[in-house]
Amino acid sequence: MATFHFDLVSPEKIAFSGEVDQVDVPGQEGDFGVLAGHAPFVATLRPGILTVTSGGSQQKIIVLGGLAEISDKGLTVLADVATSLKDLDQTAFAAEIAGMETKLNEKQGNELDRAIERLDHFKTIQQQLNTTALH
Repeated sequence: MATFHFDLVSPEKIAFSGEVDQVDVPGQEGDFGVLAGHAPFVATLRPGILTVTSGGSQQKIIVLGGLAEISDKGLTVLADVATSLKDLDQTAFAAEIAGMETKLNEKQGNELDRAIERLDHFKTIQQQLNTTALH
């Protein structure tokens, strides 16, 4: 199988950089898979789990929004947040969601809207973790 270069960058770090066989990306308009030779385009990400396949193994990475650009140089994902599934403490993640829910009644207006949107993103990830992401 032909490989291509993939970079996953978040504000905190370079989460992944290397040659891969395939990357499955949670796009805003729907999930999409990228293989070597993919047509160039740019897409926005939705919160979800990005899957990197390389050499027969898979690495799952949680992303919370951002952009994906496919070019003749490969795939670059600029993620708002990128956390490897193996680094995620699911108990702490669930506790963070509970804390976010508790603090909703303290917010108003645009601040409330942003808090609800962020909470929805976290709940989407949690649902994916509890259903298909670990299988």
